Amino acid sequence: MGLYCQGEDIVQSDPNTQHVADALSAMECIVVQDIFLNETAKYAHVLLPGSTFLEKDGTFTNAERRISRVRKVMPPLAGYSDWEVTIKLSRALGYEMNYAHPSEIMDEIARLTPTFHDVSYEQLDELGSIQWPCNEKAPDGTPTMHIDEFVRGKGRFVITKFIATPEKVTRKYPLLLTTGRILSQYNVGAQTRRTENSQWHDEDRLEIHPVDAEDRGIKQDDWVGIESRAGQTVPRAKISERMQPGVVYTTFHFPESGEEAVDSVADHIRWFWEPRMRSAILAAVDDPQALDSMEPILREALIKHRADLMPKAAVV
Repeated sequence: MGLYCQGEDIVQSDPNTQHVADALSAMECIVVQDIFLNETAKYAHVLLPGSTFLEKDGTFTNAERRISRVRKVMPPLAGYSDWEVTIKLSRALGYEMNYAHPSEIMDEIARLTPTFHDVSYEQLDELGSIQWPCNEKAPDGTPTMHIDEFVRGKGRFVITKFIATPEKVTRKYPLLLTTGRILSQYNVGAQTRRTENSQWHDEDRLEIHPVDAEDRGIKQDDWVGIESRAGQTVPRAKISERMQPGVVYTTFHFPESGEEAVDSVADHIRWFWEPRMRSAILAAVDDPQALDSMEPILREALIKHRADLMPKAAVV
């Protein structure tokens, strides 16, 4: 089996990092094409250069159905735009592609996709942007999809049953861990953490209610070990009343934090509007009694972080 991954860091962005890593490790060939060396690239057999939006011609289609042009303002630092790399790879594998410009690729998309039938670079340059469907019935696009009725007629309503999360607090895992994003970092942070945005958010922290922190002897900026059924990690604490007692929260923008390692495989917060939760146990790194109650692998991680990452911390 093989995988050709373009512009997506699935190791860090998909839930249950260990599951993804195991799957990638089983691949016979992985090709990663991206602008940065990300976590997925560590599993790649072949690395291909990616180009940014400033280094290529093409289009973006957003969730508003709006197709917009992007125009190259500088030559690709890697030497080739993404579409040129794909063509060279295709030819190397024995399939000839004879595109001379991305506009020819859009022309083929228009021929094969009914809702894009009248889309062309000339049309985009004239109108600025186009919202599909764009065809014989709507040559200038469709700003509003549904007016007098739904495209499919009356529409379709589906009753979905409530399914409770399998994650429950227990004596061993008395807290609920939930993860999410922060404004200054985009998705897994592959691009934004390399910018000045990191002055506002330069690491993933674990937000914990003052009551839960006091019960565990945790203070602001303490390194804390957190373990779920999926894995373990050691972030620093942020005492916050944003969280309810019994719930802790963290972000997933920095791969070194390992927050994805404790995430759930079932709760896909990135693709579905359902909070991602994981029952967890939490302890201050310098709490010997808590260390004794931890699983051996987490205890070793805590001791390592205490030694390697906290030279100024008070260690008991």
